[in-house]
Amino acid sequence: MDIKVSRKTLILFAGIIWFLAGANIFRIGITTWLEHSNNLIKESVLSVFIFALFFYLIFKPIYKKNIERIKEKENQNHPLSFFNTKGWITMAFMMTFGILGRQKGLFPESFILFFYTGLSSALMLTGILYLYSALKNNKGD
Repeated sequence: MDIKVSRKTLILFAGIIWFLAGANIFRIGITTWLEHSNNLIKESVLSVFIFALFFYLIFKPIYKKNIERIKEKENQNHPLSFFNTKGWITMAFMMTFGILGRQKGLFPESFILFFYTGLSSALMLTGILYLYSALKNNKGD
């Protein structure tokens, strides 16, 4: 069975994946925050810093590259081709590192609460950018 989807659907899939990944990490960050917060102002500032770092320096540029790459594709594509090989490898590495790091206790709760909250907010906003991009422009169907 050879399933193919439009460029617009690829962008929608990317938005859903980015947003859901962010929502899952956000759940972990907020749960940790509620259980282990010591200094709300310091932790909030650090969370905003992590958000800005990841969103503006990493995720937004990746979003722009992926949108351009998808726009150059044929109209019918494999449903998982919203990422290139490097993107899938990066995502697998980040997930593995995060899961193993938490399981092995490499990250203290004081780190998880602000880092995961900031990172997840950047992921979710990037997901929203993909969704907005897919919904605002009907070209690619």
